[in-house]
Amino acid sequence: METARVKTPQQRQVVFLTILLLLGEAGTEAIRYSMPEETESGYLVANLAKDLGLKVGELATRGARIHHRGNKELLQLDAEDGNLLLKEKLDREDLCGATEPCVLHFQLILKNPVQFFQTDLQLTDINDHSPEFPHREMLLTIPESAQPGTVFPLKAAQDPDIGSNAVQNYTVSLNLHFHVVTHSRADGRKYPELVLDRALDREEQPELTLTLTAVDGGSPRRSGTTTVHVEVVDINDNAPQFVQSLYEVQVPENSPLDALVLTVSARDLDVGPYGNVAYSLFQGGEVSQPFVIDQVTGEIHLSRELDFEVTNRYNIEIAATDGGGLSSKCTVAVHLLDVNDNAPELTISTLTSPIPENSPETVVAVFSVFDLDSGDNGRMVCSIQNDLPFLLKSTFENYYTLVTEGPLDRESKSEYNITITVSDMGTPRLTTQHTITVQVSDVNDNTPAFTQSSYTLFVQENNSPALHIGTISATDSDSGSNAHITYSLLPTHDLKLPLSSLISINADNGQLFALRALDYEALQSFEFLVGATDQGSPALSSQVLVRVLVLDANDNAPFVLYPLQNASAPCTELLPRAAEPGYLVTKVVAVDRDSGQNAWLSFQLLKATEPGLFSVWAHNGEVRTSRLLSERDAPKHRLLLLVKDNGDPPRSASVTLHVLLVDGFSQPYLPLPEVVRDPAQDNEDLLTLYLVIALASVSSLFLLSVLLFVGVRLCRRARAASLGGCSVPEGQFSGHLVDVSGAGTLSQSYQYEVCLTGDSGTGEFKFLKPMVSNLLLQDAGREVKESPHCRDSFVFN
Repeated sequence: METARVKTPQQRQVVFLTILLLLGEAGTEAIRYSMPEETESGYLVANLAKDLGLKVGELATRGARIHHRGNKELLQLDAEDGNLLLKEKLDREDLCGATEPCVLHFQLILKNPVQFFQTDLQLTDINDHSPEFPHREMLLTIPESAQPGTVFPLKAAQDPDIGSNAVQNYTVSLNLHFHVVTHSRADGRKYPELVLDRALDREEQPELTLTLTAVDGGSPRRSGTTTVHVEVVDINDNAPQFVQSLYEVQVPENSPLDALVLTVSARDLDVGPYGNVAYSLFQGGEVSQPFVIDQVTGEIHLSRELDFEVTNRYNIEIAATDGGGLSSKCTVAVHLLDVNDNAPELTISTLTSPIPENSPETVVAVFSVFDLDSGDNGRMVCSIQNDLPFLLKSTFENYYTLVTEGPLDRESKSEYNITITVSDMGTPRLTTQHTITVQVSDVNDNTPAFTQSSYTLFVQENNSPALHIGTISATDSDSGSNAHITYSLLPTHDLKLPLSSLISINADNGQLFALRALDYEALQSFEFLVGATDQGSPALSSQVLVRVLVLDANDNAPFVLYPLQNASAPCTELLPRAAEPGYLVTKVVAVDRDSGQNAWLSFQLLKATEPGLFSVWAHNGEVRTSRLLSERDAPKHRLLLLVKDNGDPPRSASVTLHVLLVDGFSQPYLPLPEVVRDPAQDNEDLLTLYLVIALASVSSLFLLSVLLFVGVRLCRRARAASLGGCSVPEGQFSGHLVDVSGAGTLSQSYQYEVCLTGDSGTGEFKFLKPMVSNLLLQDAGREVKESPHCRDSFVFN
């Protein structure tokens, strides 16, 4: 996968701020609509498709959504025909309070491509509230010395409506002493003052009861009333006077409870009870104020927590009243200073998950941010982790899109936890984090991989059919069906190998089975290919070489090559009576078709006519005399030998030898008992005499040859002994091999072809068969030469 470029948080923030500034300068003009408050739900506000110049149905195909801060659904968009409908009845006073004009900001979000439109809905006020005084009754204490024209302030009525629907005028019930004058404050609100028209006389009328009425300007008009009780007191000719008629103070919104806000001061020129001033909260801009005042000192303290985001200014009216009932008032303007006490808010509009791997740049999420604070405390920057292949793009005022930086690789990472961090620019900075999880869906882009580059399996020959011989395993980095692997045997290039009848494979788990019993002597090893294919689209596959080695079992008994046991006449060995102990009578030659230790042969003498006369060398099959012969020894001997391999369990074969004792090689061959002598031979004495003479001559020459041959042999043995050699080198040949170079007199001479398996240095027989068999009456030396019939083969004579 391509390595994603990494941006530092400072670089991301600079990019976002630059885009925000450019968007602010560009300034997309909003679409404005207006409607009166308290309109019933279902009201048709406008047709957005027509106003935006979009085609019918385009809003639906592009997934149009109406978004308002806080995700409160006030309006409903019919995406099919583009109508913007009122979802619920709207109360201007709940939504905007005293703010004028009351404008609700909505955003229309379109996808493919992402596009934003600003929509403003202005709610116009209707006269749905009546004026209401803070108290049902008011009490005025007026000295009887008050002169006509004296003004007495009254508490104003409150009306949540604005403009002409707010309080416009005050009236008082018909009486002889007072009338009401309506005044306007700086913020446009109306307040009443009671004006004395005729002097009061306590002795004549100590108290009066008036009805004060507040009337708004709506249609129809609404009104509210309160009762004003007037008590007439004795003369007090000086009213308290404040040092300032207007106090202004700035208070941080996070000021603690009971914090001192301001101290007001008023003076009264009277003395005694009429000069004592008591301070009280007269009336502010709201019905309830978060302030209290000390009646004696005039200190104003904070009674509850302030919140700049709810109200950023308070107008407090303070009344100073002396002991005679005269009073005056001043105004305290409290300006709240914003503190960075609101963390940014983040709202996810759309989220796409999972995302297919190997896809180009894709929109993952669309979200908006908002901060209730103002100034730098309300300016925000957004960022995500640097080590993720995703980017944040600012698309509209306080709107961002989260997109992939490039193609993703599910095999490297299948899930991303993206933490979106929104920080304001206040001191100290406040941060909001929101984590979204994005899944990466799989695409079949990985071929199956075998756990080994090749497999070597071992199978014991003569196995049972359907034997499980091994398992081929492959893995796929993909998931789901893209990682589901099936196995199969691929066609072999060796047309002589019947693979389909030898091996089968389980397509689901790769288990290999031998379909029939294998024979090591017929097939030692074979190779084939196994394919692994996933279930993706398109499917991907790979292959691996499997080598099966058949292990040898001891299923072949030794086979005796010499002496032949199936001949019509038994083979008889000649032994001179003058033979020394250790004389080589004959040598048993046997082979085993098995290999390894299953073909290691050992020889054992089971039975003899004369026990103790003969012995057999266990490793080479040589039959030698154990002692000197005597006249008492029988002329004919029968030996029974056992040839056994080294397998488990061992297998064996028996061989019978016939040995005939002779006085010398010139002695005529004695016939065996079962051979019938020819009667005509007795009548030919003359011929016999000639034959005896000829035989004596040949025997003399033969004895001379024997003496020369024995001398040569003795010299060779002495030379071999001086070189430290032996007849069978243990380091080169296995113990079961028969010796073909021993000395002695054999009645027959055979020629054999021996082919060696594997490395010729191991000396193991593959097969041994006689090539030529001739009866000889003389002892001849044995030769070893290479055979042209097989590789790594020798011919023994």
